[in-house]
Amino acid sequence: MEVHVAPEQQAQLAQIATKPEPTPSDWRRTLLLAISTKKPAFLAAVEKGMAAAERGEFTEQEEMDAHL
Repeated sequence: MEVHVAPEQQAQLAQIATKPEPTPSDWRRTLLLAISTKKPAFLAAVEKGMAAAERGEFTEQEEMDAHL
């Protein structure tokens, strides 16, 4: 699979990848950067999922296993 990212994102990802174990903060920063550059439809889907989680609507483990 091929993923296209901006040169500054490539540099940041390369920096994180060189660390022995990226910290949770590193992953959050990378995730936020990725999300901030995505299409509004993706952000709307994330917001929808977060709202469902706040309402306590979660996918059961067996259902997740079936999807994977």
